[in-house]
Amino acid sequence: MSDQNNEIVVRIEGLRKSFDDNEVLRGIDLEVRRGEVVVILGPSGSGKSTMLRCVNLLEKPTGGRIFFEDTEITAKKTDINAVRAKVGMVFQSFNLFPHLTAKKNVMLAQQKVLKRNKEEAERIAIEQLTKVGLGDRVDYKPAELSGGQQQRVAIARALAMDPHVMLFDEATSALDPELVRDVLGVMKELARGGMTMMVVTHEMGFARDVADRVIFMDGGVIVEQGTPEEVFDNPQSERTQDFLGHIS
Repeated sequence: MSDQNNEIVVRIEGLRKSFDDNEVLRGIDLEVRRGEVVVILGPSGSGKSTMLRCVNLLEKPTGGRIFFEDTEITAKKTDINAVRAKVGMVFQSFNLFPHLTAKKNVMLAQQKVLKRNKEEAERIAIEQLTKVGLGDRVDYKPAELSGGQQQRVAIARALAMDPHVMLFDEATSALDPELVRDVLGVMKELARGGMTMMVVTHEMGFARDVADRVIFMDGGVIVEQGTPEEVFDNPQSERTQDFLGHIS
């Protein structure tokens, strides 16, 4: 992360989210600065993915406020689509259109949301697909690509929108182990390039190598946070110690 920039891109204040009687998030406070890579760890059901989905309003918070670049996006008058255009999101499932080529999958939102013309959208699509190592696969349809390649198309599609922050929700958990490395490699390159990232993952090596800050969540709250060294090598909370003990 670059030191000269302390600008807060995402600020979460007292975030709560319930599904009927089930309170999944119980008051989350978190700030993410420009160029920072924040990796979110925790057991299943701890609220990690729900928090990420609240940041781009795929889930509507039950309480609390979320700010994106100083605009309160949880305010009633917020233009949700304008916010989403600046927040790239990559999911566990690739969500590609099966009948479209990789290139057309990456062009579509550029044309629809950013109103780019076909030539520009195509140029940027090829550029981003090349950046994720798929320059020779631009005319392949999803069924002709491996899972790892499909996920890289999904990353290229998000990057083509010029996002100010990228959210990764378990982006590698549906992939075969040998394909995980390729996708993590792309994510590492993005981090090196200064992209602001919030990453929910079970990939501890990635968290240790790439994160500026590691957040450990359990039971809908942030239990502990710190540098990778602090959280992995000297966890303070018993819950963090227990979680890391089970996976190491």
